[in-house]
Amino acid sequence: MLIFVTPFFVAFLNRRIRGFAVALLSLSAFWVPMAGAVNVQFQPVAEGVYVHTGELGPRTAANEGLNANIGLVVTPQGAVLIDSGATWVSARQIHAAIKKITPQPVRWIINTGGQDHRWLGNAYFQAQGAEVIAHAQARADMQNRGNDHINVLRAALGPLVDGTVPALPQRWLSKADERLALGGVVFEFRHRGGAHTPGDVLVWLPAVQVMFAGDVVYAERMLGVLPVSNSKQWLATFAEIEKLAPKLIVPGHGKPVPLATAQADTRDYLVALRSHMKKAVDDGLDISEAARTFVSAPFARLVNSADLMPGNASRVYLELERE
Repeated sequence: MLIFVTPFFVAFLNRRIRGFAVALLSLSAFWVPMAGAVNVQFQPVAEGVYVHTGELGPRTAANEGLNANIGLVVTPQGAVLIDSGATWVSARQIHAAIKKITPQPVRWIINTGGQDHRWLGNAYFQAQGAEVIAHAQARADMQNRGNDHINVLRAALGPLVDGTVPALPQRWLSKADERLALGGVVFEFRHRGGAHTPGDVLVWLPAVQVMFAGDVVYAERMLGVLPVSNSKQWLATFAEIEKLAPKLIVPGHGKPVPLATAQADTRDYLVALRSHMKKAVDDGLDISEAARTFVSAPFARLVNSADLMPGNASRVYLELERE
């Protein structure tokens, strides 16, 4: 039997095919955010100790605001998470990654400082029954900047911030040096007045000689001096790392590194910046000239350096003026 295909029928088929194609494109667009969800993966760095290494770039919807390193220590009595992520959503992704490592529940969270990705996932893990620990010097910073963090993240992440609330830790450390046995594993804490944020605390695992430095150490990436930062105390905190001489340092950003790399990427920059700004203040240079004349070439290799160095220079200049 012969079938005659008229031009009207061809046009009808074309319209149906185009409509089907548009529907498929719409569906694929709908699923893109799911396909691009942050891939949290914990890699071992010592026995029972793991690290998720975040991206070096800015917070984006693709990384769900989680552009920082997250630590995990598995103990016989439960898991210890070092920093809880930037949002409820990223905390959920962290939890899913933990379940691939251990069936143990997350019993303790340590917030290494007051920056968003260190603690805004607290509420998610508190809902699972975890106890959150931080240094008392982080409390005011968290209270003062928590809602600001949410607003900034919402501008970058949109609905991925939904469900995120600034949930404070339940346990506050108050001493410069403290020692806790969590699940039978010894954790030592060092606070030397803050660094990137006032509550920045070093988390030292003496049994395996691994240091979780939080935002005291940046590797591969330029550090950020915030209005709440203190470069003088930052260097005092870094000196504590040098005193302990860890085998491995897990920075707040960048791959785990030996001490020499941490010195080159963090300490040396802060020393050079403070030295230059101290002389500029003493010589009466204005802030713009002081920033312009800082020799930045040795640190231009660090990711984000061009964006962050001008603000860093200005804030350290103002800090030296106050000193």
